[in-house]
Amino acid sequence: MKDEQRIQELHTLKTIAETLNQANDLHLMLADVLKELLQVTGLDTGWIFFIDEKENFQLVADYNLPPGLVWKKKKPMCEGGCWCLDRYNDGRLQRAANIINCKRIEDAIEYDWGDTEGITHHATVPLRAGEEKFGLLNIASPYKTHFTDEELALLEAVAYQIGSAIKRIKLVEKEQQVALIDERNRLARDLHDSVNQLLFSLQLTARGTKEMTDDLKVQEMLTYMQEVSHEALQEMRALIWQLRPQGLENGIGSALCDYGKVLGLTVCIDVKGIIDLPNHVEECLWRIGQEALNNIKKHAGTKNATIELEITKKQVKLMIIDKGCGFQYNPGVEMPSLGLAGMKERIEMQNGSLGIQSEIGKGTKVEVTVPL
Repeated sequence: MKDEQRIQELHTLKTIAETLNQANDLHLMLADVLKELLQVTGLDTGWIFFIDEKENFQLVADYNLPPGLVWKKKKPMCEGGCWCLDRYNDGRLQRAANIINCKRIEDAIEYDWGDTEGITHHATVPLRAGEEKFGLLNIASPYKTHFTDEELALLEAVAYQIGSAIKRIKLVEKEQQVALIDERNRLARDLHDSVNQLLFSLQLTARGTKEMTDDLKVQEMLTYMQEVSHEALQEMRALIWQLRPQGLENGIGSALCDYGKVLGLTVCIDVKGIIDLPNHVEECLWRIGQEALNNIKKHAGTKNATIELEITKKQVKLMIIDKGCGFQYNPGVEMPSLGLAGMKERIEMQNGSLGIQSEIGKGTKVEVTVPL
């Protein structure tokens, strides 16, 4: 019997390892491996939380949750605290363990969120690779109130495999981000050294040639060439800034102010809170701020803008305001431009929100909120 059990455990680990080794997308990997784990162990329900260094948690994968836990788009799994999170955060949870009852299930029963299908308890296992921790793997089955030491050992082995795969994928993503930044910097340098210099030379040539002729039509054409090359030069400088923002190392507020100067805008900024943002949040705010300032330059009919930045422990809020001509905006309809639609898509990828207030003759306010 023990030999059969051992063979089953090895088969489970082999199956999980194959799934993990083939994966490159983190969320798809977690969903697939959770489903595979439950199928090969004969258990029913599972979910995975990611937990960051600030003790914020996120449901990143689940399988076969009972109706009581999927109530209102899985709200019971995405909000509030529970015992396994408490033990993980205060350091008590170092290995696979039986959790005596599940608070989320208890709440589902108490507040009548839906059928819990006989699930009352779950095993919980920290996901880790070496000393680095990523979150929790929770496994449950109807009417199962206790997991054996053998079951917990198997879950712990699987959790370690998952943790190692998470670290591998995160390292790959980081390498890709570094490669993307390097490519942007290279392209920015090439544009500055080639196209930017050619446009500047064209502008100087048009100006010098105009002074060498008395023909009014030729002077008019050269003046037009000078104006167009000057406008193209400004656009090129703005493009180079988009690829390689100067001053971002000094904070998002400083970078946006400097970018506003490149566009010929006067930007006033008000910052509240300590600026220490994750790279992905800073990148998101930078791109959205860029687009908002570009819109002011092109459409608002004003050279003045105000940036308000407010950082708390839980979120960062960015507001970009102008007192320009404004436009007719209806929150209930599709975004009126590709730029605004792109802002919305970008902020939704960070689980944030985008608000736009605009009225003809009274200006526009773009408000972005991103959770931390």
